Amino acid sequence: MRDARVSTITWDGTLQRVWDFPAVLPARSPGAAARPTLVMVHGFRGDHHGLLRLVEELPAYRVVLPDLPGFGQGQELEGRHDVASYARFIREVALRFAPGPRVLLGHSFGSIVASEAVAVTPDLATALVLVNPISAPALEGPSRAASRIAEGYYVAADRLPERAGRALLSNALIVRMMSIFMAKTRDRTLRRWIHGQHASYFSAFASRRVVLEAFRASISDTVRDRASDLTLPVLLVAAAQDDIGSVASQEDLAARMPDATLAVIPEVGHLVHYEKAREAAALIDTFLEAVPV
Repeated sequence: MRDARVSTITWDGTLQRVWDFPAVLPARSPGAAARPTLVMVHGFRGDHHGLLRLVEELPAYRVVLPDLPGFGQGQELEGRHDVASYARFIREVALRFAPGPRVLLGHSFGSIVASEAVAVTPDLATALVLVNPISAPALEGPSRAASRIAEGYYVAADRLPERAGRALLSNALIVRMMSIFMAKTRDRTLRRWIHGQHASYFSAFASRRVVLEAFRASISDTVRDRASDLTLPVLLVAAAQDDIGSVASQEDLAARMPDATLAVIPEVGHLVHYEKAREAAALIDTFLEAVPV
């Protein structure tokens, strides 16, 4: 595992945590342009642990990886936990820790946040990488029934008394069912590891309010909302069996962007960062080699 410098920063009156992984491979040949710093954004209910496999598979890049406010070791915000707030936070992290050149990378809900950050501040990054991007509203796509059920679950957890609500959100059986729904690998060892990751980190949240607000943002906003504003080079790393974003919706998303490259990884679903991290990293490295910095 790569060593990281861990920093605590104050943002909007709260304490937030950022992991900074220096590159562990030599720089490019003399005279070649420097590799950009990758600023990574994790998905809903996760924290920085979810992207560590990608960090390991990209040893030539410095990686800056925060916990989103209210998740992992990030404190709860006084205001809403929505895409706009998270995008402002990622902008702050990028400017503080990655003076440039820099590339933003987001997985799942993180793809919406990263896209919003770049759309609002176009010079924030030289390129954008979206892994399992949210390509269509969850309440319109093939997962709309599951999204409605999940919404009812999060609303119920928020309305119950504190102890009962937290117990519902952290229920081991429900977390395992979510993990089973997303995992596609037939490798039993890998499946056990994925389930262990979700069991360990899916319930690391500051409050029930954080979870409900972030979930509603995750099913209401999409990368598609900002597609035409993303004028920089964008790599979409999609998955052939992603129940949350079909290949057709990913193709439509790519077509809405001025400069998009779509890569579809077979035999994987919404957990590319767990199941196919090496394949995704190879696509990312090839893409970034061709992007001017």
